[in-house]
Amino acid sequence: MSAPHPAILGIGTAAPEHPFSQEEALSLALELSPPANEDRRRQVELIYRRSGVESRGTEAAHSVCKDSGSNGAAHFSPASLACPSGPGTAARMAIYSQRAASLALRSTRAALEDAAVSPASITHLVSVSCTGFASPGWDLVLVDTLGLPRKVQRTNVGFMGCHAAINGLRVADAIARADSRARVLVCCTEICSVHFRYDARPDQVVANALFADGSGAAVVGAGAANLPRIASTSSRIIDGSRDQMGWAVGDHGFEMNLGIELPGTIQRHAGEWARSWLGEHSLAIEEVGSWAVHPGGPKILSAVAEALSIPGSSLDVSRRVLSSRGNMSSATVLFILEALRTTRDMRLPCVLMSFGPGITAEGLLLR
Repeated sequence: MSAPHPAILGIGTAAPEHPFSQEEALSLALELSPPANEDRRRQVELIYRRSGVESRGTEAAHSVCKDSGSNGAAHFSPASLACPSGPGTAARMAIYSQRAASLALRSTRAALEDAAVSPASITHLVSVSCTGFASPGWDLVLVDTLGLPRKVQRTNVGFMGCHAAINGLRVADAIARADSRARVLVCCTEICSVHFRYDARPDQVVANALFADGSGAAVVGAGAANLPRIASTSSRIIDGSRDQMGWAVGDHGFEMNLGIELPGTIQRHAGEWARSWLGEHSLAIEEVGSWAVHPGGPKILSAVAEALSIPGSSLDVSRRVLSSRGNMSSATVLFILEALRTTRDMRLPCVLMSFGPGITAEGLLLR
C-alpha cells in the first residue's frame, strides 16, 4: 500500500503593510543611484514601467531609506565617491534578520489559524529563504514566539532561489508521508529589498525593478479528504543554462545575474518537462484545472504559457500577484496559491511551477 498523500491544511501570507508604488520605487532608485546621463535615466524608467509591477512591499525602503530617524538611514544613501555601492553585506544582513522575523511571524500565525492547528501540535518546521543568513535565525524566533514545542525538528532550505517554496513543500511532504501524525509548518520569507544594487547594468536594474519582500507559510499533514493533496513533485535541471541566472554573495549585498536568454530557455524546455512529468500521473496539460506559476517577470509568464500551449489568461492570478506584490522570490507562489483559493479560481488538479538558478524547474501537483 502506498502512503496517503499529505494535504495542505492551511496557508498564510504577510507583506509590508505600506507598499511602495512602482513610481515611488523608481524615484527612490533614481535618488540612490543617479544615472550617469539622460539615456541611462530613460533606460531605467523604461525597465521599471515595463516590469509588470504596480506596487510592492519593500521593508528596507520603508524602515531605512525613507526613515531619517533610523540608524540605518546613513547606510542606504545616494551613491557617492566615498560609498559608491551602498551599504556592506553585514549591514544589509542586520536589516534582513530584523525584518524577516517580523514577516515570518505574521505569515505563520495566519497559516496556523487557517489550518485550525495549534502551535503546540507542530512537529517539524521548514524555513526557506535565499535573501539572508543568520544563525540562530528567524526560525528560532518562530519557535520562541509562537510557542512551538522545544522538540520541534527544524530544517532550513537556504539560498536555492525563487523555486524554493516547492523544495520546502517537498520536504514537508516527505516528512508527512513517513509519519501520518506529523504537522509540518513551512515558512518562506524573503527580504529582497536589502539587496538593492547601486549598479546601472540592465540586469541589475531589472532585479531592482522586480523584487520585493514577503512571507508565505503553509501547514502540511494528514487532513480531510476535501483538502488539496500533494500528489507529486518534480524537478528538472535544464542543461546548458547554468550561466543564465545566478545569485552570489558580494561585498555590498547579494548580486543577481539575469541573462536575456532566460525566457527563451524556459519556453523551449518547460513544455516537454511538464508533459513528461504530468503524463506519469495520467494527466494531460489540458486537464489541469488551475496554475500557480511563479512570476519571475512578464516575459517568464508569457514563455510558460507558450511552452504549455495554454491561454495567457490561465496565468492571470500570477500576473495580478506580480502587479500588486512584486517578485517575492520563494514566497510568491504561496501568495498565488492563496489568491487562487480566495478568488475561488483554484480548481483541482492544480500545478505549482517555479524556476530558479540552475536553470532549475520545480513543480508540485495538487489533486
